[in-house]
Formats: sequence, C-alpha cells, structure tokens
Amino acid sequence: MQMTGKNGAFVDLVAHKHPKSAAAEAYRTLRTNLGFAAPDRPARVILVSSAGPADGKTTTVSNLAVVLAQAGHSVCLVDSDLRKPRLHRLFGVENTAGLTNVLSQNAGLEEVVVNTEVDRLALLPSGPIPPNPAELLGSGRMQEVLDRLAERYDFVLADSPPVLAVTDTSLLAGQVDGVLLVIRAADTRVDLAQEAKAQLAKAGGRVLGVVLNKVRLSAKDYGYYYYYHHRPVKEDQIRL
Repeated sequence: MQMTGKNGAFVDLVAHKHPKSAAAEAYRTLRTNLGFAAPDRPARVILVSSAGPADGKTTTVSNLAVVLAQAGHSVCLVDSDLRKPRLHRLFGVENTAGLTNVLSQNAGLEEVVVNTEVDRLALLPSGPIPPNPAELLGSGRMQEVLDRLAERYDFVLADSPPVLAVTDTSLLAGQVDGVLLVIRAADTRVDLAQEAKAQLAKAGGRVLGVVLNKVRLSAKDYGYYYYYHHRPVKEDQIRL
C-alpha cells in the first residue's frame, strides 16, 4: 500500500491511512502478540531490525507505532538508523536536527522530538548522518536518551540498520527491553535469519519474535496483497 505524503515523501503508513484494511489488522495483531511474547517482562523500549536490507523493518516499526498510538498509548518513534535514515521521509518531517545532535550534546531532546499527524505519536528523527554511527549508538549517552524517553512515553520504538550489515544494531540490542526481527518471506535465507538472531543474543539482546513480511496469501482469503504476520520465537531457534 503506497502513498505520497508531505514534501512528496514516499510513505507506507497503511495502519494510519487505511485503518480498516486487512494489512492494518495484521499490525494490530502484531501489537496484541507483543504482550504474549513477553508476559513476564513487558517490553516498552523495542528495537526493530532485520537480517538484511529491504526486509521492511522501517515500514514495520512505523505501522506498529501507529497502531500502538491508536490504542491510546503514547509512543515515541526513534530513527536510530544513522546510516540510511528514512523515518523523517515516511512522516514528512524535516531532518535537520535529531538523535545525532542529542548524542553529540548539541541539542536537547525537547528541541528535536516532533509530533506527527498521528495522535499520541512523536518522532525523534536521526538528524545529520555522522561519521561515527557505531560510536554514538554504543555510547552511554544513547542509553540515557532511551531511558529518558521511556520515562515520558508508554512505548519507545527504534528503527535500526540490518543486523548483519553493520555493528550498530548489536550495540543497541542490549540497551532495549527487546528486539523484533523482520524477515522477508521466501527471500531471507533461514541460516541468515538464525545468524542474525544469534548475533543479537550474543550482544545481550532479547529477541521477542519474528515479523514475517511480504507473505502472499491466497486470492480467496484476501486477494493478492502483502501483509505482516508475527509469531513468537523460542530462545534457541527461529521458526519460519
């Protein structure tokens, strides 16, 4: 489901633009399943990543943020993909200042967090792309930012680079309550998905589950379209 937002931005906020669609309902199912994935230790600060590029992590985290806000929760969406940030385009906002400014101590959170057109959903853009993303994300300052946001919002969702591409996500994994791993159906190799999960676990990350993306359903069920489905994973394996 594709549409154009402010500033000509290419967006895919189906849960916001088409809340009655089957795709939006799938995101609401993901929202519900988050509670079942961690009943003993509720996850409020969640990192969303993927094994490789083009798996749909940014679309997933954005729509998950939307449905959480629609359920009455206050949400802050953080663009911690400091190499290829996209959330500002998705929501049609400027990216002149953001997370990198806060991490570099050139701005305060209050100066760079912006409201979106979705009620109760705020966005912390990436800010200018730095020369040292991993160093910034692995700093104690990043943990402070996440902790401060968690004090102000019911949920903090962070978009991050693919796990196997760079070290950034591994550095973030231990700073959050849990990680959702986005897998592209029929494209992501099982061994790469397992390697990504193992890398997250080694970094101290708690994998909450897998979002199986771009699943083609039968025509008699919904027609040919892609939607997102979530299933929890056990600690020792990924089931696809």
